[in-house]
Amino acid sequence: MENPIKLTEKYERNGWPSLKRPDLQPPAGLTLPLLTSVERVRSLTLSSRGQIACIKDGESSSDVFTMSASGANGSWLSRVSVGRTLAPSWDDEIPQWSPDGNWLAFTLHGHVHIVPHDGGLPKKITDFAPSASSPRWMPDSKGLIISVERNNADQFLLTNIDGDYPTALTTDAIGDHWDASPSPDGKFILYNLRRFDDLNRLDIVLLEIATGKQITLYGKPSVRAFSSKWSPNGKWISFIAQEGQREEIYLIKPNGEGLHQLTKDGEDIFQYEWSPSGKQILAVVNQEASFKLMLIETESGSRSVLRSEVGIHSNPNWSKDESHIVFEFESPTVTTDFYKMDLKTKQVTQLTFSNPPALQKFNFVTPELVSYKSYDGLEIPAILYRPKKSNGAAILYPHGGPKDQYILGFDEVAQYFTAKGYTYIAPNYRGSTGYGKDFERANYNDWAVGDMQDCLHGAKYLRTLKDVQPDKIGIAGGSYGGYMTIASLSRDPEYLFACGITKYGDSNLVSSWAQCEKRLRLYTEIFLGHPAENVNIYMKGSPITEAKNIQKPVLILHGLLDTIVPPEASEEWVEALKRENKVFEYKTYATEPHGFLRPENLLDVYERMERFLDWYLLPK
Repeated sequence: MENPIKLTEKYERNGWPSLKRPDLQPPAGLTLPLLTSVERVRSLTLSSRGQIACIKDGESSSDVFTMSASGANGSWLSRVSVGRTLAPSWDDEIPQWSPDGNWLAFTLHGHVHIVPHDGGLPKKITDFAPSASSPRWMPDSKGLIISVERNNADQFLLTNIDGDYPTALTTDAIGDHWDASPSPDGKFILYNLRRFDDLNRLDIVLLEIATGKQITLYGKPSVRAFSSKWSPNGKWISFIAQEGQREEIYLIKPNGEGLHQLTKDGEDIFQYEWSPSGKQILAVVNQEASFKLMLIETESGSRSVLRSEVGIHSNPNWSKDESHIVFEFESPTVTTDFYKMDLKTKQVTQLTFSNPPALQKFNFVTPELVSYKSYDGLEIPAILYRPKKSNGAAILYPHGGPKDQYILGFDEVAQYFTAKGYTYIAPNYRGSTGYGKDFERANYNDWAVGDMQDCLHGAKYLRTLKDVQPDKIGIAGGSYGGYMTIASLSRDPEYLFACGITKYGDSNLVSSWAQCEKRLRLYTEIFLGHPAENVNIYMKGSPITEAKNIQKPVLILHGLLDTIVPPEASEEWVEALKRENKVFEYKTYATEPHGFLRPENLLDVYERMERFLDWYLLPK
């Protein structure tokens, strides 16, 4: 039977539900409906004509918009697409301008569409395939490389703005072909090859379009190289590689000669873009969970700081004449917006204004960087939000991933609960990015063991804070953070947490591997190998059999459209809790994928979290 389990939206509980505390009020000047009303702009890209394209996450769609980058009064977002599916930023694409700035390409309803720069109905150009994505323009602004799945791998096809029947550029099944980058003369493309025989490896491959000849420019066992780009004159190829501890920029010539490391500062390069002249590179650099803007000289590798404000700079773009740049920025106290910097005067102009006036007036908390030692002496970095007036309770929030990092962006959940008086800590447990390759791979073949101990020792750290009552600490997380919640509640003989919230988390790695989509199966295998060969490691990391150890209430939340952590994972966990007669609340959402995106559902989620945490953590 293809789908033996029929899941429908529901609410279940065992034990009395957590009720709204009538003696508690929201923080003055802040409400959950206000926080969930923000329509965020993201995925910025600048055309050669000075026009911005972006995505705006609205109430029911993540649609494409355009606007002028002039910053003049009267500039506003103009809608390009309608009804584009809501998507989280980490799982979406950036719209692509043609080199001449006349066309914009993007994915809509599973197909690549194009639209003129001055507006019009989006035109689908990929009818020849069941689905297509990731458009990349050829330098003539007529051809497009698109991605499809063939031979059970991601492949490249070459078509044009008329949607003519395509030419296959790649056909082999040795791995996935990603992130095509055509050469300035249109004769070659660079791409990433994710080999199936070494999932920790990403190669940089050069393909000659006319002959199909392919050369691996850079490829080493268990080394990730990515974000390959051509210098404007085509003489150099740049890419990011994690050959040592950090993700640094390397340069190599198209003939494979001259390989050298450009950046040597011991910090991860998150994103970068060549200047139109090729003399400089604009880079986003990760410095202790804050992403700064840097200028790097391509000849010497020397760098200078453009913007060092605490927060997250992303998606930097050069103007054609190099007079200015545009970028996204958010901080722990300000939501994401677009900005323009004049490179001569360094003056910054805000281009979009997504932050409602009520949020602008609220005095949000600036978190601090802290660290604590785990069970084996490993130092665990964390982000700590201290409330202005403590209520005695605390929340530990492990991020998702696990190959991710809690960063200094705007976190509405952290800010809301901190405003209520909760102390809030987000540990970057072993397995997190941003702290070197050894730290990032410290949880390989070790899920829910060392990283779980990092969470438990985060609770012990919270107990050392004078404003936190030791018996009033909860744990809440989504995705891998939800999995950390389940593991921490199941495998802690000291019962450091008074309650837990798991959003779309996992408890049985074997069954979830079998039910999730292909890309997540392969993602899991990066860390744990194939379950047929490493079943003991999968079972070691699965707390599903330890529900009997749960002593504290659990709130479980999951979307039924989730293909990353299948909703059956929460169903299986709830069944285990029922067998052991444990206290839980369980809510599913029929229209939600991995993560909660629709404002009405997000509001319901946050309200349930608030009731649950207030009920089980706050003293009278």
